[in-house]
Amino acid sequence: MRITTCFLLTTLSTTSAAAIDGWPAGVSEVSYPSCADQSKQPALFYSPDAEEPCPLLVGLHTWSSDYRNGYDIPYAKWCVEQGWAFIHPDFRGPNRRPKACGSEFMVKDISSAVEWVAKQRSIDRNRVYLVGTSGGGHAALLLAGRLPELWAGVSAWVGISDLSAWHGECKKAKRKYWHDIEASCGGPPGKSPAVDREYSRRSPLTWLGDYRGPAIDINAGIRDGHTGSVPISHSLLAFNRIAEKKDQVADADILAMTKTAKVPEHLRREIKDSTYGKKRPLFRAVSKNARVTIFDGGHECVPGAAFSWLSKQRRMTSKR
Repeated sequence: MRITTCFLLTTLSTTSAAAIDGWPAGVSEVSYPSCADQSKQPALFYSPDAEEPCPLLVGLHTWSSDYRNGYDIPYAKWCVEQGWAFIHPDFRGPNRRPKACGSEFMVKDISSAVEWVAKQRSIDRNRVYLVGTSGGGHAALLLAGRLPELWAGVSAWVGISDLSAWHGECKKAKRKYWHDIEASCGGPPGKSPAVDREYSRRSPLTWLGDYRGPAIDINAGIRDGHTGSVPISHSLLAFNRIAEKKDQVADADILAMTKTAKVPEHLRREIKDSTYGKKRPLFRAVSKNARVTIFDGGHECVPGAAFSWLSKQRRMTSKR
């Protein structure tokens, strides 16, 4: 079951963001009530001066950070330059507690953030966009399935699509994140049916089957999982969950790319896409309103590619 969007009306509460290093002028700290529990949730917010309806970009912070995360400054800079509204919610902070990491609280925090912005200024409902990297990529994939009615386009970078699988991968690689996952879900996979339900509900793969959501662009650097923390199989499997069977990436090819950090010879094609700059695309597949790109990079986002794709999307369209 997908939750419905919450509607809240509240007064604007802001403070200066001058002390937040690197964020553009005009970005302010705000708080808004979440319909999850009526708690005041912090965020960074930017509203352009123009009175006409404008696009809105919702930026999602990374796994271990919060709404002040400087990694996402390029999101705000784009919005200032393009005249878009921007909100960067906290959604319960780092993913190491039950109310974070894809919880029902987190989902309602995001829907509340969108409705709150809509009460502060006029936004173009056909141009509400979502972008996130790493833990933000996990959240973006999840929210594409949980709140499909909100978005015109979702851009997900190096995200986690299966928390149970990632738990095992992190434990094997001795990456600390398996501790965070257990703290969020109540223990390791298999501990109890209740814990396993938490892993399932917080994993994007659960919500991407029979996908009828917005246009979605899934991206991963070929070396992620080797020099980074999230194997590219997560992005490829998320694409496969949405794609028609004839367009899916073969399991053997996913395994080969994930293990070797190379695209198999039979899948290599020249892909002309200058928006990725030096992080050129190495593999791409498209099906229905989903696209997956494996690029020459690691655990990262290529902002120019994300914004170029998002800016072309409109709600209920699949332009890519």
